[in-house]
Amino acid sequence: MRDYYGSYALVAILFLIGGGIVAGGLGANRLLRPHRPTPEKLTTYECGVDPVGEGWAQSYVRYYVFTYLYVVFAVDAIFLFPWATVFSLDGFGGLTLVEMFVFLGFLATGLLYAYKKGVLTWV
Repeated sequence: MRDYYGSYALVAILFLIGGGIVAGGLGANRLLRPHRPTPEKLTTYECGVDPVGEGWAQSYVRYYVFTYLYVVFAVDAIFLFPWATVFSLDGFGGLTLVEMFVFLGFLATGLLYAYKKGVLTWV
């Protein structure tokens, strides 16, 4: 039992050390940085344009859908690299090939669904 709880204590100690390093870095940054607030520095920054009007604005949901599609394909690209390394090993070729086609089938189904709903049209 002692080794069992010792491993949890080790993880807790590592978290405390990591939190201490982060807190030390942030504290050093706060102590060493120049702090000279001016009215120009305290205004809201909007892509180099002075803010005009109220703070509430509507945005199209379509932009978020494109973001989600990008995330899906980024995950797909991340999944392809380990798959390619396992695919080249002896004895894993057929199984990993089937797994990749199943994965790509799910992605193609999602992409086809998005296309049928008109998400991919920019109007």
